[in-house]
Amino acid sequence: MPELSPRRRLLVLAICCMSLLIVSLDNTVLNVALPSLQKDLHADTAGLQWTIDAYTLVLASLLMLAGSTADRIGRKRVFMAGLVVFGLGSLLCSLAPSLELLIAARAVQAVGGSMLNPVAMSIITNTFTDPRERARAIGVWGAVVGISMAAGPLVGGLLVDSVGWRSIFWINLPVGFAALLLTLRHVPESRAPEPRRVDPVGQVLVIVLFGALTYAIIEAPHAPATAVPFAVPAVVALVALLRYEPRRAEPLIDLRFFRSAPFSGATVIAVSAFAALGGFLFLSTLYLQNVRGLSALEAGLWMLPMAVPTFLCAPLSGRLVGSRGPRVPLAVAGVSMTVSALLFALFDAETSDAGLFLGYALFGIGFGFVNAPITNTAVSGMPRAQAGVAAAVASTSRQLGQTLGVAVVGAVLAAGVGASTYRDAFVSAAVPGWWILTACGLAVLVLGLLTSGPWARGTAERTAQRLGTAQSPARKRIHA
Repeated sequence: MPELSPRRRLLVLAICCMSLLIVSLDNTVLNVALPSLQKDLHADTAGLQWTIDAYTLVLASLLMLAGSTADRIGRKRVFMAGLVVFGLGSLLCSLAPSLELLIAARAVQAVGGSMLNPVAMSIITNTFTDPRERARAIGVWGAVVGISMAAGPLVGGLLVDSVGWRSIFWINLPVGFAALLLTLRHVPESRAPEPRRVDPVGQVLVIVLFGALTYAIIEAPHAPATAVPFAVPAVVALVALLRYEPRRAEPLIDLRFFRSAPFSGATVIAVSAFAALGGFLFLSTLYLQNVRGLSALEAGLWMLPMAVPTFLCAPLSGRLVGSRGPRVPLAVAGVSMTVSALLFALFDAETSDAGLFLGYALFGIGFGFVNAPITNTAVSGMPRAQAGVAAAVASTSRQLGQTLGVAVVGAVLAAGVGASTYRDAFVSAAVPGWWILTACGLAVLVLGLLTSGPWARGTAERTAQRLGTAQSPARKRIHA
């Protein structure tokens, strides 16, 4: 990629952030619309879980393929294709006449989404080569998540109450179209100098692993006889993946990345943090509307104490990562998310306005601080030629975490509620879910401290040296 002027770099960042905005808005807006969707399409708890997880599951399965494909054929080209497919999927979602077709349309959306965020992060990484500049850019990237969390529930609540839940998918169309035109005009093409080959076996194993695991978790409370057998192919796919990928010269998942303690820590932290986010939003939305009886707009307003701190803390986290490293932001994130979940698990914070406000605000602070160190740690220190793959692994971890958070917390809630109504049984049924979110917050804190010290940085340096000096098969053939 050619060296760009400061103004052009900021424009590229803004265009990439537009793609993140529509993807993030889609998730937050949908959460507010779940109760309306539930009534209109006669969906049970498992159906609601699938409307979210069909998207995050397909997204998680295809992110690494999208990242490596973008490195090979061109990041701009793949990014533009993603905008087109995501827009088409959004249109199909708005027209879906049944729950099953809505879930299928969400999967189409996810195919497009898989070509957006990891590729956009790869474009940013190759645009902002200075570490401090890159950390600040990633802080801005994280702030967009805060914007979506602030605007999503409000915009979604307003649209659901005034027009209906189908309208929440319409907002993706003009933003996506504008991003497409701006990308065509202003984003330069870039690709890896030595692109990777396609790994179809690895891709199939990833899809089987994620799909079978998610199905088993979601369906276990409703149909354990059919759900439990799905755990077997998930385990088989995981073992096969761990044995097959190291033997390939150009694997879908380069397991050497995980020799870096910061990279491995960032991956697990991403899973934990976004599992907490997915579970938190799922529980909160159902509680506010199905238990407190609030409208979609009122529920959106109640989300502001969580969304505003996320928006304010994300750029601060980016600056801290750039000046002092990831340890402080991760510590703040871990403590805040843990205390927030404990308030609900131990003190039923949702039953009082003050407790609900405090719990939401603490979670928003924690989530605002966690995103920048995850992203920066995942891509920093890695060879720029593999930026797409490294960013895709980080994005996959986020989506997998959100998928598992909704699946596990939703399954626990469904088992606790049973044949009762949400209004009668929700608070007690949600307690195990809040303990799960507490464990996620503790994982962020402990791993953040363990993987950000001198020993961890040493493993990252050694891993970067191995990756940087290793010759690709193509280069070896040339020298031979």
